Amino acid sequence: MQVEHEIPVNGKTVSAVHHEAASDGDQWLVFCHGFRSDKTGSYETRCERAVEEGYHAVRFDFRGSGESDGAFVDTTLTTRIDDLLAVVEQFSPPSYALFGSSFGAKVAFHAAARAGRPGGIGEPVAIVARAPVTYNRAFDEYREIVDSEGVLRYDADHAIDRRFFDDFDGYAFADVVDALDLPVALFHGSDDESVPIADTFEAAAALDADVLVAKYAGEGHRFSRAGEKRLRAQTFGWLSTVWPAAGPD
Repeated sequence: MQVEHEIPVNGKTVSAVHHEAASDGDQWLVFCHGFRSDKTGSYETRCERAVEEGYHAVRFDFRGSGESDGAFVDTTLTTRIDDLLAVVEQFSPPSYALFGSSFGAKVAFHAAARAGRPGGIGEPVAIVARAPVTYNRAFDEYREIVDSEGVLRYDADHAIDRRFFDDFDGYAFADVVDALDLPVALFHGSDDESVPIADTFEAAAALDADVLVAKYAGEGHRFSRAGEKRLRAQTFGWLSTVWPAAGPD
């Protein structure tokens, strides 16, 4: 069963969909889409698979994307973190993990670091990251264009300007390393043309936690159907080891 929600965040609303587990399980997976993506497509089918595995699942659109309020150009890493934390707070799951794809993984990492602070909502039990943006240098090419032209316009609906990098520069992956001590799974294609797989290996070495790193030979930033199938199998297999109560009876 899918239930749609409109979640208030700083005067706007975030569109979210809750895929309810068949049983009364207390474990939730929250999915964070990529930079110019939205909650449709693979996120819907990932949530359906999560329900089959016994989890509650939530997918949502960051503000400026999909069915949520706001303009993309006005969003930043901070607004995305605020959106994710508001979604988690809305559902108040007894126990939850985060799945982040590409830039959504960077959101998940920094949101988890903030969630675990005193007075926060409580950090997740694990993070799964596909083709993750970890180190800010992954956006250097975009930064050069914004520095030169003032704005980078991808298409009619997506653009970033100086405000994005003014905010972005406040988030270093070193802050995540210092704040988090939880299991992390990193899945990355060897032929990723957008985010270097070397960044994932470096991040894995830096994290002071249990880390699974899977290199997907021949996969790019977007996984093939075979790569996606393998990703889902490994994700839920790994989660069952770090979160052993998950899954149907």
